[in-house]
Amino acid sequence: MTRMPMLTVNGGIEIFPLPLNEEEHIFDPWRIKYTKSHILHSKCSKNEESCGDDPQPCQFCVYNSALEMPHMPDMVFPNNILYLQHKNGAKIEFNALDALKRVSNGKIHLQLACAEAWKESRSDCKEYLEEKVKPFDWTFTTDYMGTMEGVTIEETEERINVEKLKEKEHIRFYQELTLFEDELHDHGVVSLSVKIRVMPGSFFILLRYFLRIDNVMLKINDTRLYHEFGKNYILREYTSREAQVKDIDASPTLFVEPSCIAPHLPLTQSHYDKLILPEKPTEPVNPKKTVPNATTETAEAASSEASVDKSVNNLMT
Repeated sequence: MTRMPMLTVNGGIEIFPLPLNEEEHIFDPWRIKYTKSHILHSKCSKNEESCGDDPQPCQFCVYNSALEMPHMPDMVFPNNILYLQHKNGAKIEFNALDALKRVSNGKIHLQLACAEAWKESRSDCKEYLEEKVKPFDWTFTTDYMGTMEGVTIEETEERINVEKLKEKEHIRFYQELTLFEDELHDHGVVSLSVKIRVMPGSFFILLRYFLRIDNVMLKINDTRLYHEFGKNYILREYTSREAQVKDIDASPTLFVEPSCIAPHLPLTQSHYDKLILPEKPTEPVNPKKTVPNATTETAEAASSEASVDKSVNNLMT
């Protein structure tokens, strides 16, 4: 039996590097790939302070430098990435770093009792007590809609045909990835996840930010992308819904299921776009090539048909 090599990290502790799970498929004219692995380390894995000018910094230092947050979500999955690349060069990617870049580093407008509890949970840090830490959105609210490259974005009146999505079709590929999650120190939960399903003639993606502050409020930011193979565009719909708990006319048992509570939350913001794909190839799709991280601003197969059907129903709502 071959023994997995060990790595020595900060403090001289030896650990086994966790494997990176990945899968890739060609659904002409698209190449779709995902990677999945462990959560981000809570401190620099190379040095006591940070990687500094190291030309190959650890993932923690990459995130820490790019985000400049006093505190990141408790669980960040830097290797959970969904890639899509069109044969004509358009690229779409969903990753935690770009999502967290959309979190406000200014003063949060939400004045809630649990904000003080969040602060008190870090009472061992004198910077918090002395209020030297730069204020930021501790709910990690993000309006991230994906990282795009090589597409033209136009507003549209066309909408995703939800009824067509409800039709029972063969699922050629399905995957769900958590990008980040935090339990707000037992005052609720915040999470960002992305799901994709590919059918014989189309694909559908749901990127969902979900926030529940117990006994206070709920918020859901959804980005849906739908593409029919053969068309030169993708429909993208962004919606934001939120409400105070006292104003929600629904059973509290639904509060833990985003897909169940979403219809009970009033719509506060929405916009609808077409992502126009390039007509001519800009570079060939190489199945062995890793799609580079886009810098523009803004499957596992199911074990049974029953599990696929359940996942599909959750994906649509």
